[in-house]
Amino acid sequence: MKKPSLAVIGAGARGLLSYAPYFSRFPDEAEIVAVAEPNEQRRMDFAQRFDLPDERVYASWEELLAQPRFCDALLICTQDQMHFAPTMAALQQGYHVLLEKPMSNSPSECIEMTEMAQHTGRLLTICHVSRYIPFWRQLKTILSEGKIGDVVSIQHNENVGYQHYAHSFVRGNWRNASLSSPMILAKSCHDMDLIRWLVDSECTRVSSFGSLSHFRPENAPEGAADRCTDGCAAEAACPYSALRFYSQDLETNPYAALITDPPTLENRMNAIASGPYGKCVYRTDNDVVDHQVVNMEFENGATVMFSMCGFTRDTNRTVQIMGTKGEIRGDLLKEEIDLFEFAGAKRTLIRTPSEDGGHHGGDAGVLRQFIADLREARFSGSLTSAEASLESHLMAFAAEASRVRQGEVVELRSFRHALSADLYEHPRL
Repeated sequence: MKKPSLAVIGAGARGLLSYAPYFSRFPDEAEIVAVAEPNEQRRMDFAQRFDLPDERVYASWEELLAQPRFCDALLICTQDQMHFAPTMAALQQGYHVLLEKPMSNSPSECIEMTEMAQHTGRLLTICHVSRYIPFWRQLKTILSEGKIGDVVSIQHNENVGYQHYAHSFVRGNWRNASLSSPMILAKSCHDMDLIRWLVDSECTRVSSFGSLSHFRPENAPEGAADRCTDGCAAEAACPYSALRFYSQDLETNPYAALITDPPTLENRMNAIASGPYGKCVYRTDNDVVDHQVVNMEFENGATVMFSMCGFTRDTNRTVQIMGTKGEIRGDLLKEEIDLFEFAGAKRTLIRTPSEDGGHHGGDAGVLRQFIADLREARFSGSLTSAEASLESHLMAFAAEASRVRQGEVVELRSFRHALSADLYEHPRL
């Protein structure tokens, strides 16, 4: 196949900051030929970066998909609730699609998109970038080689980081499940995907507990104002001060670059004075959990305990995998895997340096794989295909259902059967 041609729908943080640098760095791998983005500044910045003609610059995905198919694939980087419609339309029109995670905040829509990709024979790849990170790929290799025998149990921790949580899930786009997705999808669908991939067995049962315990109006400190810029008496001592956090150097604090375009200091100060990122963390419309645990049982007998918490020093993931012949302890931030094999009490410390690019090289990895799949006409069975990702999405939906029902155990097969039955009775294909 010739060099694939791609269009980007949603040139926001993911489109401009995560994926655009890859295509600028490797212009011979694929060609960016169009963009659809409602924000005029982002749209123009993206168009200028790739020297796009005016007729290939669109204000909406509807405008782009109203044209006859003019390229090979679309990168859909819209917000969570805006994935389903453009993806279905693109697949029906014959485009291959690289879709941001989560697939959708509706389990039925996830199933429909997967079935549509199968029906049209198009490639639908989900941006589960963690599978492409050297750390996780090395873990998978160790397990596949049988160095710790059969996996018996996993303890997996997602340390969100207190500042990341406040930025994205208290003040930011993912603060409210009705506007985006529940936390288990918006943030932890990566972890559900990793767990399903590492265990390599069907998940049979889940239970979950968690809540929004801290970032609530009743927990606001004495003298707290509605905004950090309103003469708040608690601002100076508050760990979540927007004035202090967003005035930091952009190299020190990458989140500061995301609250306004362009992110000059003056623009950032104006943004926190009037926008959502200057609101008191105890007085927003947030409703997603700040901590959650999920217990899982798999068909091969393995059990997994997953814990997500927003109250951590670092943004990191740590994992302990216990097998019949050994144990693995891994730390993503340290890029270290500590392998202990019971036979001979052999310990091996393995370094897994990250590759260039965002998410420890995962962003570049998923793009590289997607382009390779396009070139070689591999339109099913890719590492993070919709078929592969659907299973972990359903695990996340089942976990959220359990949490809402005070930890009730959810049987995955029954859960999926009910969804499939509903789709059969109310088909939309």
